Amino acid sequence: MTEAGSAGRLRELLDGGHPLTWVFTGDSIVQGLVHTHGARCWVEHVHERIRGDLGRRLDVVVNTGVAGWTAPLVLDALDQLALRFDPHVVSVALGMNDAGQGPGGRDRFARDLAALGARVTETGAALVLHTPSLADPDVPGHEALAAYADAVRAVATATGAILVDHARHWHARFGPTRPLAWLDDPFHPNARGHREMAGLTLAALGLG
Repeated sequence: MTEAGSAGRLRELLDGGHPLTWVFTGDSIVQGLVHTHGARCWVEHVHERIRGDLGRRLDVVVNTGVAGWTAPLVLDALDQLALRFDPHVVSVALGMNDAGQGPGGRDRFARDLAALGARVTETGAALVLHTPSLADPDVPGHEALAAYADAVRAVATATGAILVDHARHWHARFGPTRPLAWLDDPFHPNARGHREMAGLTLAALGLG
């Protein structure tokens, strides 16, 4: 990768005039199951922006999110989920399920995410890492979520990845209050939450 890391690589790819393959992988919030109640998930909004608004008709956008999955599972299946598509851009959004392991699972999460990022960047693809969105703090089980978001930030810095910081965006909107307006259940964003995630992702990618 260049000194500019994945941001520079993405700009180079976008300016190159060739069709790109984009892979979005991670957990159920990537897959977009159930909790939008028929509305588009954030990856579908990004897809529309790339291939519709931006007119990149020959680009391919692949969503391989798997409900319930964690960093070690995605790392083990990375060839199937992402690399077999020979992608130009790989977006990885994990942490919500991992955080259920509590503080004791954070170090493994960070190691596996770093290994995953290294495998992606070694291919020459641009890497995009997302912090998890927020959960309802009144529901037990994800008290360590902020520490997992910090781990994503650290890995993004170390790997030169483009960081999409959903956790910071949600905190800026809700502060210490419960983020219920953007949630469908204690952990999954609703349609509004997915639109917010899409908008932040597009801004981080420089796509509007």
